[in-house]
Amino acid sequence: MTYPIHTVDTTNGISDQQLTVLLDEFIKQKAANAKRILILPPDITRFYSKAGFISAYLYEKLKDQAEIYFLPALGTHDPMSDAEIDVMFGKKIPKSLFIPHKWRTDVKKLGEVSSARINELSEGKLDYSMDVAVNKLVDEGNWDLIVSVGQIVPHEVIGMANYTKNILVGTGGSDTIHKSHFLGAVYGMERIMGRTSTPVRKALNEGYDQYLSHLPIEFILTVLGKKENKLALQGVFCGAEEETYVEACKLSQKLNLSLLAKPIKKAIVYLEPSEFKTTWLGNKAIYRTRMAMADAGELIILAPALHRFGEDMEIDALIRQYGYRTTDETLQAVKADKQLANNLSAAAHLIHGTSDNRFNITYCPGDGVSRAEIESVNYQYCHYDDMVKKYPIETLQNGWNTMPDGEEIFYVSNPALGLWSTESGFNGTN
Repeated sequence: MTYPIHTVDTTNGISDQQLTVLLDEFIKQKAANAKRILILPPDITRFYSKAGFISAYLYEKLKDQAEIYFLPALGTHDPMSDAEIDVMFGKKIPKSLFIPHKWRTDVKKLGEVSSARINELSEGKLDYSMDVAVNKLVDEGNWDLIVSVGQIVPHEVIGMANYTKNILVGTGGSDTIHKSHFLGAVYGMERIMGRTSTPVRKALNEGYDQYLSHLPIEFILTVLGKKENKLALQGVFCGAEEETYVEACKLSQKLNLSLLAKPIKKAIVYLEPSEFKTTWLGNKAIYRTRMAMADAGELIILAPALHRFGEDMEIDALIRQYGYRTTDETLQAVKADKQLANNLSAAAHLIHGTSDNRFNITYCPGDGVSRAEIESVNYQYCHYDDMVKKYPIETLQNGWNTMPDGEEIFYVSNPALGLWSTESGFNGTN
């Protein structure tokens, strides 16, 4: 088998046994002599990516020949709990091998993207430089091999998730995270989501190519899509160059982008309790469906495990202070508030979480967040238990459903797994 490894099977899917054959070939070509290995998997929010299976398999096959550590690409997310590690990677890997990434402190700057380049990429709207930085362990660990594992799927900040983002945002620092997110928000998420090449992608790729090319980084990228209403692995892409990312994106656009013939008047989106506990993550329900929502439509978000807004407590406080107002109001707040200006990823998140009053958003948490809290950030409220009586999720299929009273709704069982738009909406923003 030649390298890079690009394997696609959209007819039958790729079984776990077939995946291990591909991983054995990856080990043969890239890890046969490695003595120190760092694995960069996603956290529990990408549970369905197969990254846990892949990381655990690499550990099992290589643990007798190499020192292996795991640095989950957390970005601003909470460190993984022992229970989450067990669910994601199994119970055979010692917890001491998992190192939490601390995005505010454990970072080393390697270079920067110039202000002139950011100005060009933002079409003249921004004039700051942006750090190119990673967790110190990535650069100073004297690794023989660094394996970045993750899923290619549409993303609101960069267009398509993973590849260099897993390194420079997932193990990156506050400057890169804040400014990359704000660049995406100012450029416009509807011009970005589902696209392979975007201003944020260009900035990260250029920084990665200029300052991280000395590191022995290999990527294992997965692409999953529904088969017979179940999620199935359909693509595995192993390589170190951009062509591996581009090929994975082509498959993800085919499998994860749903272009609808008509806009959605009412959408019901379910947030899996193990995956979505904050609006920071749960607002995927908003931006992954916004290009499909009809004007004056209604988006209902079923969020049984919601317990706060931000993953990071400083950002949580800013969300509570400003709420999800319109884009123009948030941009004005950035100019007026130094604290918000110093937390541009929070400002970007506020922009991502607004409908700009174009459609209505009702959040339906369990008991973890109160009506007053939800309404204070400018969302409508209904308790989860009350809403699921009207829309019992066990009776719904992904896509269009007709309820017993004749109401037509559109159901999404996991917004992290796709992007929904009207065909005219997606193509009209090219």
